[in-house]
Amino acid sequence: MNPDEIEVSRPGKVLYPDGPVTKDDVVSYYRRVAEVMVPHLRGRPLTMRRFPDGIGEQGWFQKEASDFFPDWVRIEEVPTRDGGSVHHVICDDAATLVYLANQATLEFHVWNSTVGALDKPDLLVIDLDPPDGAGVAELRSVARRARDLLGQVGLAAFVQATGGRGFHVVAPLDRTATHDVVLPFARELADFLAAADPDRLTTQQRKNKRGDRIFLDVNRNGYAQTFIAPYSLRARPGAAAATPVDWAELGRATPNGFDLRRVPRRLARKTDPWRALVAASERSAGSAEKAFDRLHRLT
Repeated sequence: MNPDEIEVSRPGKVLYPDGPVTKDDVVSYYRRVAEVMVPHLRGRPLTMRRFPDGIGEQGWFQKEASDFFPDWVRIEEVPTRDGGSVHHVICDDAATLVYLANQATLEFHVWNSTVGALDKPDLLVIDLDPPDGAGVAELRSVARRARDLLGQVGLAAFVQATGGRGFHVVAPLDRTATHDVVLPFARELADFLAAADPDRLTTQQRKNKRGDRIFLDVNRNGYAQTFIAPYSLRARPGAAAATPVDWAELGRATPNGFDLRRVPRRLARKTDPWRALVAASERSAGSAEKAFDRLHRLT
């Protein structure tokens, strides 16, 4: 299917009232970023966040995709931990991305593993979730500390402005370890960081016990958990987009500083900072088990 042949239904429908940003604007955005965005979606079970009446109304998360999708959209049956299964969309091409945008999918959330190795993550994700009032300079500092710790245990680190409140720090893995190794490893990484700065960082799951500390959220490293895909829009006023940045850019970046107008202009003059992450996940990513051993030696 040619993505340019997909006709936008109700193109004038306002999806972001504060812009206003219409459905046609959203579909156009995804057409423009598809070449760069699709490699970050390819092969990964997808959870869609859809808002057919715009972000001012109730949207929903959609995992199950066994109904109404055209035959050319890839659907895979994915086992759940309780013995059931979910039919997930796998967005392998620009046409699927544009089709889903036309279905009012604003946010694209992906697994940290692919359908070929569902229980062997190829990405480790640390989500920096700040409290109200946290300064962006502090968030940047924590992101760099996470990068440095990952480097100490032998893993490369990449950073993404989430389009929301914080940053993601992500490391490519070589798919040799299961979620049952990667999740405890991620938890110990977060605990190590928090122990070094307990007044500002926490791994406390209960929000009412975090106080004014930045939450180091590693729950996205469990089986069937998701994180916001690079270049996905966010269903928030301003139509911000999750955007990978170079570490050298981090000092100027804010979590929600890139939007659906700025991102295409950025990509027209700059290579995707996560292009190397995609290449690393295919060729030279690190071992979670070896990194786990190195972390134990640090502690």
